[in-house]
Amino acid sequence: MDNILEMNQVETYIGQYHILFGIDLKVRKGGATVLLGRNGGGKTTTLDTIIGLRKPSAGTIILDGEDVTKLPAYEMARKGVGYVPEDRDIFSDLTIEENLLITARKNGGNYQERLDMVLSLFPDMKKYFKKKARVLSGGQAQMLSISRALINDNKLILVDEPSKGLAPLIIAELMEKMNEIKQETTILLVEQNYEMATAVGDYFYFVEDGKTVFECTKEVLLQDESVKQKYLGV
Repeated sequence: MDNILEMNQVETYIGQYHILFGIDLKVRKGGATVLLGRNGGGKTTTLDTIIGLRKPSAGTIILDGEDVTKLPAYEMARKGVGYVPEDRDIFSDLTIEENLLITARKNGGNYQERLDMVLSLFPDMKKYFKKKARVLSGGQAQMLSISRALINDNKLILVDEPSKGLAPLIIAELMEKMNEIKQETTILLVEQNYEMATAVGDYFYFVEDGKTVFECTKEVLLQDESVKQKYLGV
């Protein structure tokens, strides 16, 4: 299967702190690849490095066969990589419509088509379309953050802990939506919620102390208790 993204021995510092010590992963085109591991292992820094918010000090990042290791975030966005950060980063003083408009690439040419898809996927975005984003609940704010990544025809979407702080019923709805989204575009997901990770993910990488230490299919993760115990402590 073709890979849309490859990371080879990527190392990253944040200031003087060495965070990533050797990340290796391959994200297959289509479906969802999940980064799992305990808090503080380097999962978010991995996403930040891919999107260009952090500059790697070593290693390579390949997107669709092109070396993008040193590209800044705005160039990665132009190349079709969307990012849904852990803290959502929506503009609360702007309307839902304005949040989507300022995210849309001007040369996309299919804004209305993408908007129709987003509003169909997340009906609450249509309901509150002209309202300021500050009125949204936590779950709705997360859906807006995901909608901003979908408003462009991105080939890859990086999603960081979408279930964080959400009620179980909202997480269940989000799982359903994520499974719909992965039929449309490739997802690289960081998720601490095991139920959501396994409901959405097709392939899994375990990150520990800034390194990828294990990889497996969903079948192996679900059936092999020793893997869960060793890498997740469950």
